[in-house]
Amino acid sequence: MNTTGEAVAMRERADDERRYLTPGARAAAAGSRYAVISAIFVGVLLISNVVAVKPIAFGAIQLGGFALPLVFDGGVFLFPLAYILGDVIAEVYGLRASRRAIFTAFALALLASLTILAVQLSPPADGWENQEAFAAVLGFVPRIVAASLAAFLVGQLLNAWVLDRLRRRTEGRFLRTRLIVSTLAGQLVDTLLFCTIAFAGIITGIDFVMYVVLGYVVKVLAEVVLLPVTTRVIRVIRSAEERAIRANS
Repeated sequence: MNTTGEAVAMRERADDERRYLTPGARAAAAGSRYAVISAIFVGVLLISNVVAVKPIAFGAIQLGGFALPLVFDGGVFLFPLAYILGDVIAEVYGLRASRRAIFTAFALALLASLTILAVQLSPPADGWENQEAFAAVLGFVPRIVAASLAAFLVGQLLNAWVLDRLRRRTEGRFLRTRLIVSTLAGQLVDTLLFCTIAFAGIITGIDFVMYVVLGYVVKVLAEVVLLPVTTRVIRVIRSAEERAIRANS
């Protein structure tokens, strides 16, 4: 069979497959990119919440006779990715779709916390000697849970709102500037809420100040460094969605 014949046969098979797709299957196929990105977004949040319970010390910066401790929470490794994905969703799919993904992630994070609490309070089986270790590492700590959920919800909603407002005002121009400004706003509120609710009074003095400042700076810098990746992903996904719309119209 020649190339033209193969192409015709492939189109006929594709048309035949589409003919027998259920409405639900068609909807899933049409929204597959948004679904995958949202799922990754939720997964990143859940993983970050688990590892954020551990403060990490990377030594200190010496400024003359003064030492500035480098203290972060475990979420610093992964949580910037949540904002990058949030930017992609807000920029490509709009504020409404972004809020839907944020509220879904928030609900599942709350469910994960309540599930951990239920497991923590359940009596251990005979011979299992790690109850105290489980409670110490994964145990339900109200301050940490409240800090994480509040910071994520408010920070992400603000990030999406700022990005959407700037897109409207600039008529879709200046993508990099809009991403940076929305990140600065969202990460500032996120970091302040989490650090204050979770560790105020536990980490004190200059250690707390540096914890807040460094956490914010590192998260923002991570997103700035990854900005070329973010903008590239946004353009690729937007183009793919526009092609899908034209193909289905």
